[in-house]
Amino acid sequence: MFMGEYNHTIDAKGRIIVPAKFRETLGDEFVVTKGLDNCLFVYPNDEWHKFEEKLQTLPLTNKNARQFTRFFLAGAANVEVDKQGRILLPAVLREFADLTKDVVFVGVAGRIEIWSRQRWDESISKYDDDMDEVAENMESLGFTI
Repeated sequence: MFMGEYNHTIDAKGRIIVPAKFRETLGDEFVVTKGLDNCLFVYPNDEWHKFEEKLQTLPLTNKNARQFTRFFLAGAANVEVDKQGRILLPAVLREFADLTKDVVFVGVAGRIEIWSRQRWDESISKYDDDMDEVAENMESLGFTI
């Protein structure tokens, strides 16, 4: 399980160091794709294959299902960790998530999210305001503390 928050910088070529704690589980090769909330999602290969299988069960005749599948698969890229522990993020993914300099890696159970520092700060500032309401709504999903 991935957890924690790690700050890094991305260089002019689009390379970024993956936190060592995450590299242990991710291995030398994994998948990065567009994520929700304008961040990137990072999946170990085994979790990515599970996700792909779920996407393939969606009905082709449903427009939302087609858009949802395209969103995740069109932007997906296999990346490899170099000897310095870095990955090269494709330009399309950097642009989507507005990754220019300061980035944040966030562990979220079976995946990792990569955020621009600015977007992450904006996002978590909203959490403080409405986390009580979010927690109450989680009960409708069957989650209780």
